[in-house]
Amino acid sequence: MSDANAGQRPAPDFDRMTRDIADVPAVEVITTVAVHLMSAAAVNLGLAEEGPQHKDLDEARKLINALAGLVTASATEISSFHAAPLRDGLKSLQLAFREASVVPDEPGQGPGEKFTGPVFG
Repeated sequence: MSDANAGQRPAPDFDRMTRDIADVPAVEVITTVAVHLMSAAAVNLGLAEEGPQHKDLDEARKLINALAGLVTASATEISSFHAAPLRDGLKSLQLAFREASVVPDEPGQGPGEKFTGPVFG
């Protein structure tokens, strides 16, 4: 190995990665992305162990909007079995956002509510 290549990682095998992702069912990709959005939103709502240190409601709003769009658009494609827990998690995040906001949004104006409709506890 030459000094120019020392310490470098091998190039990614994009052909293998493409084959691998092609083998993953759509429902698994959708739910995995939804869970990542939920986790990131929860952290930005200050719900992680280190709570307030990571609280950023602007970021949380963006993540919840994206999650709501994904869940709403994919619900009929992934079946109620998969969509119901995602909807429950989304609603919990929407309510947590409302609680964390100093000036709560009007009903129907909160994050994701343009996709889900007004959320009430």
